[in-house]
Amino acid sequence: MKRFIPFVKSEPTVNVVRLQGAISNSGSGLDDPSLAPVIEKAFTKGKPDAVALQVNCPGGSPVQSSLIAARIQRLAEEKDVPVYAFVEDVAASGGYWLACAADEIYVDQGSIVGSIGVISAGFGLTEAIDKIGVERRVHTAGKSKSMLDPFKPLVPADVKRLKGWLEDLHTIFIDYVKCQRGGKLVDKPDLFTGEVFIGQNGVDVGLVDGVEHLVPFMKAKFGDKVQFRKFGQRKSLLQRVGARVVAEAMGSVEDRIAFSRFGF
Repeated sequence: MKRFIPFVKSEPTVNVVRLQGAISNSGSGLDDPSLAPVIEKAFTKGKPDAVALQVNCPGGSPVQSSLIAARIQRLAEEKDVPVYAFVEDVAASGGYWLACAADEIYVDQGSIVGSIGVISAGFGLTEAIDKIGVERRVHTAGKSKSMLDPFKPLVPADVKRLKGWLEDLHTIFIDYVKCQRGGKLVDKPDLFTGEVFIGQNGVDVGLVDGVEHLVPFMKAKFGDKVQFRKFGQRKSLLQRVGARVVAEAMGSVEDRIAFSRFGF
């Protein structure tokens, strides 16, 4: 009842947003539309003293990464609320992009961070289609509409064009990290090559601010009576069963594949 008594200051509050899983544009992982109401509530409910991000993310869609991070930064500025990120197993690639939305980033001694790069992966099925005797029939208007068709041999011009896109995205990623981390970054040749850094190594190169855990850090900052409110994506019963089962099962497989790149 203390918080309802006039002129009596309530205990400090930290609202915690969990960002768990791969970042996806398929609707089965982390994306801006599904996280928007979660993030909005975290910055507005109960007038928090801070917002903490629990990040456990191996990466994913660069655009969704940018949209989610921009929403966090925009609300932090509007509500004048500091943001702290706490990395669990991994904040790599797009996951590190999300962590950079915070004012400060902290890790466990075994956390993996970094992987500042862009990747495009697929399969070539040219020989497979020949072996099973299937004829590929594709009709287009526009010479680039069938670019990088997995059932056709690679065209050098198409590969060059794709690499140009990846370089553009990589530059955007690097500029964002430099903007967010500023003078904290160490001049290290492999910092932006897609290399990953573990725990204290991430601190040493300036990608993160220290080795800390969420609860003790916040208690040291706001006192032992600090209260935590948790916010995360919720799924209705209909989303957990029926037509969504297959989609979510595939999303789980995608998550496992993404995390497996880092040994998890």
